[in-house]
Amino acid sequence: MVENLLLGFREAISWQSLGLMVLGSVWGFIGGALPGIQASTAMALILPLTWSMPPSGALMMLAAIYVSAEYSHSVPAILIRTPGTSAALVTTFDGYPLHQQGKGGKALSISLYGGFVGQLIGNSLLIVMVIPLSRIALAFGPPEFFALAVFGLTLVSSLGEKSVIKALVSSALGVAFATVGLDPLSGTLRFGFGVSHLVDGFETVAVLVGLLAVSEIFIQARDARPITKFKGSISTKLVTWGEFKKLLPLISWTSLLGLFIGALPGAGATIASLVAYSEAKRWSKHPDMFGKGSYEGVAAPETANNSAISGAMVPLLAFGIPGSGSAAIMIAALMLHGVTPGPMLFIKNPEIVYGLFVALFIATFMMLAMGLASIRPLIKLVSVPKPILLGCIMALVFVGMYTHNASLFNVGTALAFGLIGYLMHRYDFSPAACVLGFVLGPMVEISFRRSLIISNDSLAVFVQRPISLVLLVLAALTFIVPLIRFFRDFMRTRKNVSA
Repeated sequence: MVENLLLGFREAISWQSLGLMVLGSVWGFIGGALPGIQASTAMALILPLTWSMPPSGALMMLAAIYVSAEYSHSVPAILIRTPGTSAALVTTFDGYPLHQQGKGGKALSISLYGGFVGQLIGNSLLIVMVIPLSRIALAFGPPEFFALAVFGLTLVSSLGEKSVIKALVSSALGVAFATVGLDPLSGTLRFGFGVSHLVDGFETVAVLVGLLAVSEIFIQARDARPITKFKGSISTKLVTWGEFKKLLPLISWTSLLGLFIGALPGAGATIASLVAYSEAKRWSKHPDMFGKGSYEGVAAPETANNSAISGAMVPLLAFGIPGSGSAAIMIAALMLHGVTPGPMLFIKNPEIVYGLFVALFIATFMMLAMGLASIRPLIKLVSVPKPILLGCIMALVFVGMYTHNASLFNVGTALAFGLIGYLMHRYDFSPAACVLGFVLGPMVEISFRRSLIISNDSLAVFVQRPISLVLLVLAALTFIVPLIRFFRDFMRTRKNVSA
């Protein structure tokens, strides 16, 4: 292995490879910071240009885009409550409140440092554990994926600060929106109403941006108050070593969690960030701070979604199976050069595999450098007067939604879901829970139906498999405890009123 690592090191530090990684990091950072441009989209736009590059260089450039974009997705999520991708969804829960409190610099630096450490841990473990992790990933079938998605949905119970029931209703509404479009198994069109744009369902990014960002713009316009109501002066201070040191244990175990979930084909960074956030709140000494500006609430998901990148390399390299959309682009790049991904890649083309390992480390340091250089200018950029900021955000939303697939339908979708989000805010429902249901709904549905197919319609398949059973029990406990607390408070309030 040492010999192969030296081979990969020589491949990665050539001036050509380093130049490609710098270009990839810059493009990934810019693309990831634009709402609607996901890491996979940024990589796909560059893919045709990789034809003239050596296969190892092409893969290194795409890896640099992947790493850089996963961090920069958190920038709009924290500063303007607009997640560039579903993996940055939960970052808005605490990142945006921190920015409203004048702690945008601390939120961005926690996201950056957490992602940096998580990526380093993930990269290191990837090298030594790619084969063992691939075997664990193979143990996950439809019942386990169903249980994992249900476990992710338990986060809803923590989003119903004002009403758990309304949070559950919001989540169910999100799942209902996710059923629009072609049935993933039968191909039957559902709830299309003759609209051709609905054949593929609602675009995920348009729904996220509408429910979270556009609805916030409507609320700010209605209330006629600054969109960033700081408590005190605007600060660009970064997180201190003392503050970050307290987060290191959390960052360590969420790195492992992200790496493991990222190695599961089809799970990816979104599930990793959701589960990490939910578990961070469950084990936190200050769970009441989540949703109000918790440092832990930013560190956990951002660490997990960055370490999930290393996890996504496991099925890609071991089996030639894409663990995410971005990994699929990397497989496509290899196939463009006539290289077949899979286990033989370690033997036939070790310079590609081990060059990628080294490139992931270099790209991580490039991400850190660009993040540190950009935090203060970005905070200053969003500290402009309210009318200008609102207009710029709306223009950014329109441009991002249109450029996603050159369709005005996405712009209309974002506006429509912005109105829905506004009404949900007004009547104390939870747009965040709705988004959660929308993101996880397809995974729940497909995994559930596939499980029934392989078990001849027997529900026992979910409790006969150990991993599935453990995840479902944990999910049930997570749902039941807040409900018991809710009904206990309700009965206590009712008793006090009667007295």
